[in-house]
Amino acid sequence: MELLFSFFLIFSGSALLATGALYTRQPIIVAYFLAGIIFGPSGFKFITDLGWMNDLSHIGIIFLLFLLGLDMQPQNLSHLLKKTFMVGVVSSLFFAFIGYCIGKLFGIDDVSALILGASMMFSSTIIGIKLLPTTVLHHRHTGELIVSILLLQDLIAIILLLLLYNFDSSRLSWHWNLTIAFAALPLIIIIAFISVKYILLKLIKKFDQYRDFLFLLALGWCMGMAFIANLMNLSWEIGAFIAGISIATSPISQFIALNLKPLRDFFLVLFFFSIGAGFDLQLLVNQKLLAIVLLSTCLVLVLKPVVFRFFLRKVSETKQSAWEVGFRLAQTSEFSILIAFVTCSHNIIDSLICHAIQATAIITMIASSYITVFFFESPLAIKDELRRD
Repeated sequence: MELLFSFFLIFSGSALLATGALYTRQPIIVAYFLAGIIFGPSGFKFITDLGWMNDLSHIGIIFLLFLLGLDMQPQNLSHLLKKTFMVGVVSSLFFAFIGYCIGKLFGIDDVSALILGASMMFSSTIIGIKLLPTTVLHHRHTGELIVSILLLQDLIAIILLLLLYNFDSSRLSWHWNLTIAFAALPLIIIIAFISVKYILLKLIKKFDQYRDFLFLLALGWCMGMAFIANLMNLSWEIGAFIAGISIATSPISQFIALNLKPLRDFFLVLFFFSIGAGFDLQLLVNQKLLAIVLLSTCLVLVLKPVVFRFFLRKVSETKQSAWEVGFRLAQTSEFSILIAFVTCSHNIIDSLICHAIQATAIITMIASSYITVFFFESPLAIKDELRRD
């Protein structure tokens, strides 16, 4: 009964807060995070055992990366990367440097400062895509720019997660783990594409009328590749990402993506709820934490539009388009939260830096959402003339 009560609080509470978030034009993931704070150990303490929740929420991240891989058509990926490589890479390095400088300014160690910098590299795929009108002709080019930059950032995040999952405080262990991981990476990619070509596609073609089987096959393929990757010293998430890319060109990739999204969203509710539940509100009285969050938030909201505008103008984008892309990407990311979660759970950073990264992500997501819905066309725009599906 305790588990059922926990699920009641998680989903009913999140639904109630999500309703308020939609009325105030907020990203729904903020509601999940707030629900975790309210019902978790820092709030009313209705849910105190977070172990099972963290295990379940991990599955949501696996599905998230599987679906991300499904959206990366290999034939389009090279074109997108060529178009935004300079903008995406240079801007990411710039914000990594800014984050590192913030960390050193407050006297934290080099590794923690690097993690803080890494968390500032990425913009939110969820915010960027959700607030972008997809049926407006004017936004097709803007949307292409945003999606291509976000895809490049996602690839950088995948590589970074690979490094973090194999991090150890011992220098020898660091090099040995990375050697195994990078040697295993091309091998698992080859295994994935050969398996898809000679096994999965034949099964899909033979039993394509059985939709339940196709759904089960997709789940099995995702978790199977994730498990193999874990055995080969990679992470479950990396395996799921490779599994998604390997079947992105199959005729049912969009069917799989459409049918797995509700399942992914179910587990992502648990993920963001668990992040909120693990957030220690007592740390908010820590002046160092507050200073890091305040400075990081201000720099992200102010510098990201300027930096993206500068680099996009260098690749011949119009001033209006460059500014709009910059403001739409002026936040840190759900990947920032994931990086904080992974590094804190591996004892790479302490809880103060972890909370600073998470708080910066939540605040910048909220602030940038307000900027977007007030000044740009979006499905959740405040003004009727700006509201577009």
